Amino acid sequence: MRAGTPLPERRIDAVNPDHIRIVALVLRDSNPIHFDLGAVARAGLGDREVNQGGTTMAYVLDLLAEWAGTRSALRRIDCSFRANVFAGDDVLVGGEVTAVTEDGSGLLVDCDVWAEVDGRRVIAGSATLALE
Repeated sequence: MRAGTPLPERRIDAVNPDHIRIVALVLRDSNPIHFDLGAVARAGLGDREVNQGGTTMAYVLDLLAEWAGTRSALRRIDCSFRANVFAGDDVLVGGEVTAVTEDGSGLLVDCDVWAEVDGRRVIAGSATLALE
């Protein structure tokens, strides 16, 4: 493994509006853009429910955990939210190794990570993972 190694891409097909509403209930997120199409329209956001930013970031976290083999490998993540993801969107998640260093007990792997919809980055960031 070295800088430039791509992470395997992960695709989320057609974000499900029912999942968006369920996450809003679980999180007690009362923002109506997640479940009220009228509120979405009044906010000027179109005609589909808006996925929670944390859910979109979770797609990135799932990719990292799958690639590393465990969620406990994650040491740091820093992401910026650049655009909304809407019900029905296909989300492509990926990344690339930017640096690999040894720390005595294994490797510390720095990566650039991202999520995109139709080629447009909706999340961009970086992460560090500890691999044995």
